[in-house]
Amino acid sequence: MDDPQFDPLIEEATHARLKAYAPYSHFRVGAAVRTRSGKIFHGCNIENSSYGATICAERVALGNAYAAGERDIEAMAIVTDTTPPSPPCGICRQVIKELGGNIPILLANVAGETRRFITDDLLPEAFMGNMLSQD
Repeated sequence: MDDPQFDPLIEEATHARLKAYAPYSHFRVGAAVRTRSGKIFHGCNIENSSYGATICAERVALGNAYAAGERDIEAMAIVTDTTPPSPPCGICRQVIKELGGNIPILLANVAGETRRFITDDLLPEAFMGNMLSQD
């Protein structure tokens, strides 16, 4: 896939991947989100010896955007070194859907292979806040 609009996102995610803290799995992930204002926010995975405390790159990138007051997410890129490029985990899919909506998600690897999805491809029939009882 050759889509130049994603080039800056892939570049940011690639650089973020190098900053990952992954001493246990050695599985480094970088992510970048672009907001409608054109700003790009990146994140890397940060592991912990208490595995449940690990946070994924996708959630770090979204958190950085939200912390900066940018809540209108337009697109995301995720970079790994796997072939094919790895999709986000289930928790990240849920968070992407809630915070970003049905956005384009570009998966890439360090070899330059890419795959493009939208959130609903990766998480059909998502559980959303409007499903919670408002008693």
